Amino acid sequence: MARRSHSAQTLRRGINLWPPFLFAGVRVLHIADDWSGARVRLRMHRFNRNYVGTHFGGSLFAMADPFWMLLVMNSLGRDYIVWDKKGEIDFVSPGRGDVFAEFKLTEDRLEEIRQATADGSKALPWFENDVVAADGTVVARVRKQLYVRRKERA
Repeated sequence: MARRSHSAQTLRRGINLWPPFLFAGVRVLHIADDWSGARVRLRMHRFNRNYVGTHFGGSLFAMADPFWMLLVMNSLGRDYIVWDKKGEIDFVSPGRGDVFAEFKLTEDRLEEIRQATADGSKALPWFENDVVAADGTVVARVRKQLYVRRKERA
């Protein structure tokens, strides 16, 4: 299976230095070497606290924003075009301490995408994950839709 030119750990180190994540308190704790998953933490501090003292919603969404695209893109390889298409967030409960998001990409989901795009059609799969507090309380539910298509062969 073709991969991008960088490793998961190189991407993890780089994204942790990316200013929107660095200054918002987002930290990528883990990206699986086979691109099958990731774990992200958002720490509470004065730069990402809203008017009522809970996590700023934009930071909650940002911590989840790129990961489905990155996992799918790197799992499928260079023969595919993968873009973010839509995103939704549902704020469930106030986030006051560290919160976490976990992303798990299964081979079954990848196979669904491969089959849906085998004839050159686009696929618009949805992916969901929760943002949870350290005690497991759901703080937000995030949904992302991707645009996926096989590249045309020249």
